Parts: sequence; C-alpha cells; structure tokens
Amino acid sequence: MIKYESLIEKKRERLAELEQLIGAPGLFDQQARAGELMREHRRTGQLLENWSELQRLNCQIEENIVLSSGEDAELAELAQAELPSLQERVATLEEEVQYALLPRDELEDRDALLELRAGTGGDEAALFVADLLMMYQRFAESRGWHFELLDASPNDIGGFKEVTVRVTGEEVFRFLKYESGVHRVQRVPVTEAQGRIHTSTATVAVLPEAEEVDVQIRPEDLRIETCRSGGAGGQHVNRTESAVQIFHLPTGIMVRCEKERSQLKNRETGMRILRARLFEMKQKEAQRNYSEKRRALIGSGGREEKIRTYNFPQNRITDHRISYTAYNLDVVMANGSLDELIDHMQRAEMAERMDELVS
Repeated sequence: MIKYESLIEKKRERLAELEQLIGAPGLFDQQARAGELMREHRRTGQLLENWSELQRLNCQIEENIVLSSGEDAELAELAQAELPSLQERVATLEEEVQYALLPRDELEDRDALLELRAGTGGDEAALFVADLLMMYQRFAESRGWHFELLDASPNDIGGFKEVTVRVTGEEVFRFLKYESGVHRVQRVPVTEAQGRIHTSTATVAVLPEAEEVDVQIRPEDLRIETCRSGGAGGQHVNRTESAVQIFHLPTGIMVRCEKERSQLKNRETGMRILRARLFEMKQKEAQRNYSEKRRALIGSGGREEKIRTYNFPQNRITDHRISYTAYNLDVVMANGSLDELIDHMQRAEMAERMDELVS
C-alpha cells in the first residue's frame, strides 16, 4: 500500500478544502452543490479513517508475528490465534481504500434499466430469459433493491422474447453494470425428447437511468403512435388503444410499451426507456477513451459480446472476461447469488484502474 501514500496525501489536502467550503456562508443556498460537497466530505473522511485503521492493523500484525516466534509459549499462541482475523480485516480495508481512491464514477449511484432479449435457440432462449429474470430479481431482493417490470413480451411456454425492468436502490448500476452482454446457456431443454444438450443465448443490456439533463430530446425528433395492446387482456385489449410506440427519428430507436392500461403511463415509461438508450449511446462514445487493456477486462458493455456461460450438466458458470469459473450454478440461478461473480469483476477492474492511476 506504499504506492498509495501520495494519493492519500492528496485526499488529506482535499478534506481540508472541503471543510473550508462547507464552513463558508451561503453554502445551502445551492442545495444540490451543498449535498455534493457533504457527500464528498463524508466519503473522504471515511477513507482517511480506514487508512489510519489499516496502518494500525498492519503494525499490529507485525507485532503479532514477532510475538508468535517468542519464548513465551502462551503469549505466542495468543498472538498466532489473532493473526487470521487481523489479516482478514486488513484485506477488507485494503479493498475499501482502493475503491475510495479511484476517481468517482457518477453513474455508479444511479438506478438502472435491464433489457433482456432471447437470442439464438428459439423457445429455449426465451425460457433462459425467464430464468435470468428470476435470477436478477432475487439478486435485487437480496440487496434490498426494488425490482419493477416495465414491459414484457411473453411466449406460449412461459418464456420471454423481451423483458424490460427497472431496478432502484443504493448503487444499483455499480453492481449490475458487469451484466451487459451475451449470456450463453448449455443444457437439455424441456422440449428436447432425446436428452441432447443445446446451446442458446440471451442478451442483457444494463442501462444507467438517465435524467432529463443527461440527454436532450426535442419534440420534433419524436413520432408517437398509439395502438391496441397485444396478448391476453380481454375486452380492455380489444377496445382501448393504450399501447404506445415512440420513434426517435435522428437515431431510428423505437420503443414500444403496452404493460399499463393507461396510455399516459405507457408513454412515461417509453420516454424513460428512450432516455436511457440515448444516454447509453452517449456513454459508449465516452468509453472509446478507455484503455484497450481495461476494455478487454470489463468489456465494452456491448450487447454482442459473449461474457458468461451457464453449463447446467456440469453445474458450472464461467465468466470469460476474467477467466473465472465456479461450480455453484444451481445456487446462483435459484438464489440470485451473483455476489461472488461480481466481487471478482470489481476486484479485477479496481486493480486495473489503480494501476492506471498510480503509473
């Protein structure tokens, strides 16, 4: 951690600046600015506390190592027994310090839209979308997030051709951003009579939720049409034109929403999705400035990039971006236990970003 000391010193200087800014009269005349400064002050203060604690624990570990080799057998045993918990705490603090030292990505605090689409594989691909949807819902629940279905196109056997959901909560995009790409499944489909393993795919796109200030949408750039909803729904579907199609003429993006019975609500949802897609295009332009090495690590976030394989016969899940494999696919799918996979992705990304920062 010696290489981080110069960065820590800069944070100390920044904390002093923040304290002066927070103490200035009229700070709360601009609520947004005041909130931003207060959050930065809290994060910076916590970083420096963690750094001090890390230094103290490293000194204690060195002392325990010396004591564990001493002549006092009882003291040596106690010192040795303390080492695992001290080292575990140090490892946790090192990760927290490393993350806090990285330049803040403003998108990480945002809510997200998840778009899941069936790829190759017909009905089996649609069933895989349904499985992924349940996996993400349970992951969201485990983190205390809210999971809201915005739009869906189900098929006749319980799968989905397309699904769009909104996930809201604390640091949603920070954890879900790694999920964008092509997910490949290898298993025996329920429709397979001869027990052969098939390979199918589904595409996941994770979009940070966009605010109106992020993208400008001019009314003249839109063509909005209403039509009758498809699928089941009884007389309401037959009589009411509640479905909304929004065409963004400059980009050719089309969004269709028909989940709600209210045309107004479908329009609001459609505009939310359109803003997110336009913001995604804007962010991809910015991502071209990433180093080639980092793009290879976390990917481009593109919908065409194969990122993960779910092999059911071997109970294996593999993330191809970091060559990580685990044999707990059943638990991941049933419980939404994505924490281990995401944790490995975050560690790899943090290590790469930190190397860029200190080089």
